[in-house]
Amino acid sequence: MNRRLILPLVVFLAGALVLAAAAIITFAPSRQGASGTGTASVGGPFTLTTQEGRSLTDKDLQGAPFLVFFGFTHCPDICPTKLFEISEVLRAAGPKGEKLRALFVTVDPERDTPEIMKSYLGSFDPRIVGLSGDRPAIDAMIRAYRAYARKVPLQGDDYTMDHTALVYLMGKDGRFIGAFNVEQPPAQAAQEWLRHL
Repeated sequence: MNRRLILPLVVFLAGALVLAAAAIITFAPSRQGASGTGTASVGGPFTLTTQEGRSLTDKDLQGAPFLVFFGFTHCPDICPTKLFEISEVLRAAGPKGEKLRALFVTVDPERDTPEIMKSYLGSFDPRIVGLSGDRPAIDAMIRAYRAYARKVPLQGDDYTMDHTALVYLMGKDGRFIGAFNVEQPPAQAAQEWLRHL
């Protein structure tokens, strides 16, 4: 095998194993859930900055179900694909989906400033809100959502990010409902989302 392909392959396989483990940990039933329902504690308070430069908190989203997706603007394929799929679901929701929002939370705040996020998200549905902030605030949200993100060095000073590729569906009260399948037909996904209004 070509030696130049070995490192990316090893990094990919390691990332895939970690993401699988993170998914199991994230969605395994909690034995000590405060509600006693057995649902894992996912989500929580946050204060981050939108692509418009405004502050957004978890309280601002109460009243309508919302999606959360962690990613970064230099992502070559997974992030733009998921954002396109989310845009299609929002389009399929029609007028009933006016209050719906999807959060695209960067795992790479060093590069993903609000300005960069605004430019990047210009190709997607305007109900997708890009969120960035300082590293401690981003790391706190990643932990709250039991997500995973890790910097992977590339040649020179460049790097990429391994990260959780799950889309989280949060209820209108801000509580975690479950993983949201954006790969199903957009109309079907839209109906599932709207069901929680």
